[in-house]
Amino acid sequence: MKRRSFMQGAAAATVLGAPHLSGYAQQSVTLKFHTFMAPLSNVWLTMNKPWMDKVEKDSGGRIKFEGYPAMQLGGTPVQLYDQARDGVVDIVWTLPGNTAGRFPRIEAFELPFMMNNAEATSKALWEYVQTQAPDEFKETQVLALHVHGPGMFHTVNKAITKAADLKGMKLRGPTRQATKMLASLGAIPVGMPLPQIPDALSKGTIDGCVIPWEVVPSVKVHELTRFHSEFPAGSPALYTTTFVMAMNKARYEGLAPDLKKVIDANSGLATSAWLGKTQQGNDPVGRKSATDRNNTIHTFTPAEADEFIKLSSRVDDEWVADMDKRGYKGAALLKSAKDLIAKHAKA
Repeated sequence: MKRRSFMQGAAAATVLGAPHLSGYAQQSVTLKFHTFMAPLSNVWLTMNKPWMDKVEKDSGGRIKFEGYPAMQLGGTPVQLYDQARDGVVDIVWTLPGNTAGRFPRIEAFELPFMMNNAEATSKALWEYVQTQAPDEFKETQVLALHVHGPGMFHTVNKAITKAADLKGMKLRGPTRQATKMLASLGAIPVGMPLPQIPDALSKGTIDGCVIPWEVVPSVKVHELTRFHSEFPAGSPALYTTTFVMAMNKARYEGLAPDLKKVIDANSGLATSAWLGKTQQGNDPVGRKSATDRNNTIHTFTPAEADEFIKLSSRVDDEWVADMDKRGYKGAALLKSAKDLIAKHAKA
């Protein structure tokens, strides 16, 4: 009798709950992925799209994506993070540094001469945010954090062979710390999002820019400049930029539990490391685009590199002071970033 009652109750629950539970278990979703990168860029073709493809495969096709490169859903690159926060789109890939000073603690990774290995530094960045700045991106569900490979100089009419060559040159920088670094070296910094570089170079608004090799072809910098200056292999990079792949929090929380697990499995430290490694892995392709045009590439000697390091060292001090004013322990944050980079470089 008890068994019959239990079975009858279970049957009733099934009837009453079936529409909801069945739909939840078999839920399929389509997510809008938005970024400023061009549809033929290395980032879109070798990072963003493969990530979406893997999530679709891992979900058995129950998570699908509509991919929108080149700001196809409207707005500007500066607005991308807020588009994810506000639910205008579901997932974005963007630069936190597009909004200067909004995410101050992660700027430790954008200070001059912090890194040279994007995979290790991306792991360090992920761990740093979890331990030192867990509320930095509290408005969204952060899926990955990473950096690009070594940044360097690309100039139109004048080769940069020493720090003094930068004096008075108008150079585009991607972030607040990059523009401060350029100013410390005697250049006139011009902050602007990546997509604006080609127009600014062609019109003479800037004399050059700092970007990593991998992004050179997508913004035609190999065609619009003639000179490139890089730092020695294995030495600290002039700079790098941090990136975030973030998801609308409500959209994430509304996923069926098993689909949420798929997103989680394609997020975090390992995904951050893969993105950094893949992006730096595209550097040789970008460099080849310049050598194929017979552009001039200068590699700084260790002594020349030391001059850049010496001149830009005050940028670190200014950042530490800024963090102290904001109520953070700047020196401890900087030490943590450096220690984590060193830790993951050895792993």
